Amino acid sequence: MAEELSQNDVSIERKSFGSEAPVTGQTKLQAAWSKSDDSEETSAQVASNQKGQIFEQIYRPWEGKLNPRWMRNWSILRHHILGIVKKGHRPWNIPTKLFIFFVIIASMTDVAMALLFGMIGEPTLYGIWGVNRDNLYGHVMGFFPRNILYYPIVAALLVGGMISEDRSHGTSAMYFSRPINRFDYATMKFLSVAIILMIIINGTLSIYYFVDILVMGKGWAWIIDTFPIFMATFLCGLILSFTYTSIGLSLSSISRGRFFPAIGLIAILMGTKAMASIIDTLFNKSVLYVISPYDSVAHVCQALIGTEMTYQHPWVWSLISITIINGLALYLLANRVSSLEVTRE
Repeated sequence: MAEELSQNDVSIERKSFGSEAPVTGQTKLQAAWSKSDDSEETSAQVASNQKGQIFEQIYRPWEGKLNPRWMRNWSILRHHILGIVKKGHRPWNIPTKLFIFFVIIASMTDVAMALLFGMIGEPTLYGIWGVNRDNLYGHVMGFFPRNILYYPIVAALLVGGMISEDRSHGTSAMYFSRPINRFDYATMKFLSVAIILMIIINGTLSIYYFVDILVMGKGWAWIIDTFPIFMATFLCGLILSFTYTSIGLSLSSISRGRFFPAIGLIAILMGTKAMASIIDTLFNKSVLYVISPYDSVAHVCQALIGTEMTYQHPWVWSLISITIINGLALYLLANRVSSLEVTRE
């Protein structure tokens, strides 16, 4: 005898819901039976409706002790940062790891040159590569190759799938099913990218400054004169990391893939600079540089460090531009994170 299911209508009735109350259901099943042997007579009959309990589930509240808020945030932060150097965390791909390693080594070229000429006692070449106001500015804001090749590409690789992959793969369900609010989620994602950029920019800047002190045996008078310049440059590195991170994560929050945020960040940084440079060349007007995040940061950093200005418009305009750009990027990021679902979109 073979059983052929002709109709299977299941209607579940939830009896009760609570922390300890069982949830039960009933089903109505209709089945047709037929004879499948070699006999000449074949008959079929419809079974009578049958009712019965098909499941029983008891909801129990979580009575364990949750980790504190800072520990939950730290788990998100280390998941992204330690993935660059340690397994078991975010699986950064090999090209990203290799490029970050290359950028760190390449960013220390001026450290190596200052160390070399300081040790061999070549004052002319050491004056070119040693620590001074212009070199500290150039270490962070040097257009080539740092801010046209190194830092934008690193930021693009980092922000590419930071939030967009959570949106496309439904990873946000893993975050928001835990006691993690959306502000903490966005903040830890932001800090993850910003800290990696700061390690590259400000970390190599600090090595450059302190190696020069140790190798050349600088005295307290030199340190007192140059330390304020170093702190101003350090602040410029923080502004640069913050700006690139906010723009990149805002693009990642509106995308569902890695390609658009990465290309979009590079296009915004390089495209606005190229457009403003063309207008400045044709009409001798530098005011359009306020639409360029790179040039606005560079202009403000020139004012903070006290190096030679390369823009004609007031640096306060660039400061206002940075504030507006970061404000719009953070607003877009917050708005998109607040709309993240706890299921795959």
